[in-house]
Amino acid sequence: MTAQAEGDLRYTVMDFASLDGWAEDDHAAALTTFRDTCRDMDDPDWRNLCALAGDIPDARAFFELFFRPVLIEDGQPALFTGYFEPELDGSLRRSTRYRFPVYKMPPEAKKIRPWLTRRAILEGDAMDGRGLEIAWVDDSVELFFLQVQGSGRIRLSGGRTIRVGYGGFNGHPYRSIGQELVRRGTYQSHQVSAQVIKNWVNRNPDAGRELLYHNPSYVFFREVSEVPADKGPLGAMNRSITTMRTVAVDPAFVPLGAPVWVEKDGKDPLRRLMIAQDTGSAIKGAQRADVFFGTGDKAGRRAGRLRDPGRMMVLMPIQRAYALLPEGAS
Repeated sequence: MTAQAEGDLRYTVMDFASLDGWAEDDHAAALTTFRDTCRDMDDPDWRNLCALAGDIPDARAFFELFFRPVLIEDGQPALFTGYFEPELDGSLRRSTRYRFPVYKMPPEAKKIRPWLTRRAILEGDAMDGRGLEIAWVDDSVELFFLQVQGSGRIRLSGGRTIRVGYGGFNGHPYRSIGQELVRRGTYQSHQVSAQVIKNWVNRNPDAGRELLYHNPSYVFFREVSEVPADKGPLGAMNRSITTMRTVAVDPAFVPLGAPVWVEKDGKDPLRRLMIAQDTGSAIKGAQRADVFFGTGDKAGRRAGRLRDPGRMMVLMPIQRAYALLPEGAS
């Protein structure tokens, strides 16, 4: 059953039998993740389902009874990528080793949109002497990718670790430096990964600095060290996210907190019920999603290799799913 909405959006309400691998998933793990954030959803339909989520012992039955999968298409091909929580080495004081600042968001950057570009922030004096540094780290490329990921951990020289989360951005659009390397002919698209980019920038420090400036978007942070070490970083719903059960989406199409059925193709196919608990400046479109792989270098390597097609369906409350259909459809 399909419906054509405003613009080029197309909705298809599906049944669970048409979801590849649905019966084999761990629905209880998905339900646990859903409960972590569903109480923060504003809509009464979602809050009612959240209240029911604690009373039904059969997780698969819960989803099948109260939801319907909806395929939302905007004419763009589906694309799955991955993200993770980086770990950087840093210090609370600047030194010859730790010289790259992790900044809080200045008040004026919240009001002026867009604010200064990445180049202007890092080469100008707008941030000087204002105490906006949360910490200093030893690698500008790792800091760039911390901004891409939106959260991370900083290991201080004394053994303590602090956590930082997304605190806002400067209002400029995200531009992919990986795509820029492909455009220049430096690499082919299948060769580009976060590690490849890091290696290239480190081998070419001057050109590498200019490459980072190709992305005018600049992310600011806030300290979130109150999050327990055994929990994931805070996502867009201000709750800890879950390794391989959280997906970042475009909230213009997918409600934050909604279950999402992922059918990722490619080298390592993934069939899993995940929860849309996060967003990202590069995650735009109805069929665009970023899978959270966890914390540290191993997770980063796995996330950096992911760039695959597939499809995803949003599990919507039944009445909302069928409300997307044109009058008289069945």
